[in-house]
Amino acid sequence: MTIEKRVADILLRVGAVELSPNEPFTWASGIQSPIYCDNRLTMADPVGRKVIAKGLADIIRTKYPEATVIAGTATAGIPHAAWIADELQLPMVYIRSKPKGHGQGRQIEGKMQEGDRAIIVEDLISTGGSSLNAAEAVEREGYAVEGVVSIFTYGLQKADERFAESHLTYYSLTNFNALVEVAQEQGTIEEEAINGLLEWHEQLKHGKL
Repeated sequence: MTIEKRVADILLRVGAVELSPNEPFTWASGIQSPIYCDNRLTMADPVGRKVIAKGLADIIRTKYPEATVIAGTATAGIPHAAWIADELQLPMVYIRSKPKGHGQGRQIEGKMQEGDRAIIVEDLISTGGSSLNAAEAVEREGYAVEGVVSIFTYGLQKADERFAESHLTYYSLTNFNALVEVAQEQGTIEEEAINGLLEWHEQLKHGKL
């Protein structure tokens, strides 16, 4: 089984995927979606979270060997960043969505050193907005960003365009197509719902929604 399918199987097994075609979920970007992927639920699965941590660590070893610090996005990226940092024996920080409104007003929590090159860890990527906001926060502090890794991506054209404009790359362990394929093989999601999901995704992928 490929890593894409293995991680998709983990997400389905822990119940991280929820469908609501009649009452769509609203993403932070404002997009209405019949599917919601809550990767926080993988925290409760010791076996699954180890597969995810090792998979993301392997991506970093291969694609971003110059990385010196692992940076998790608050809040869902934080635990995975910790497990990855442990796997790679690298320092870890986490990035708030905005600077703290009290104390020292920090947006990045933890210690970074001069010359550090960060890898940003997300639970999922939809339009890419939160990942790139985190990258900008790191760069404002004077550090470099090597790239972004995530558990899951919807594979949207908008995310690809945003990352290209920011001259950053991202890699994900699994994606929408792999998730649907595994669900179809397992009979986890009804065939009628799968057809609706594929149609929605095709329109969204090309910016038609």
